[in-house]
Amino acid sequence: MPNEHDSGTGFFRSKSGLALIVFGVIAAFFLLSEHRAHFFGWLPYLLLLACPLMHVFMHGGHGDHPHHDKRDKGGQS
Repeated sequence: MPNEHDSGTGFFRSKSGLALIVFGVIAAFFLLSEHRAHFFGWLPYLLLLACPLMHVFMHGGHGDHPHHDKRDKGGQS
């Protein structure tokens, strides 16, 4: 007797998930079409905010590089 979790379909492939996706796309369309001036007014600030966030989350930190470790240098006296 197969239950709902064994069928291999996720929430977004169910009827209610597809309805949620369609509703979200329609809501996003109307929000962007009606509030375009507000959205484009904030867009430069969002792009500037993306730069430090990408640096923090995508760079991976400076401490993991082996060339910063003094023990890895050959020829220590």
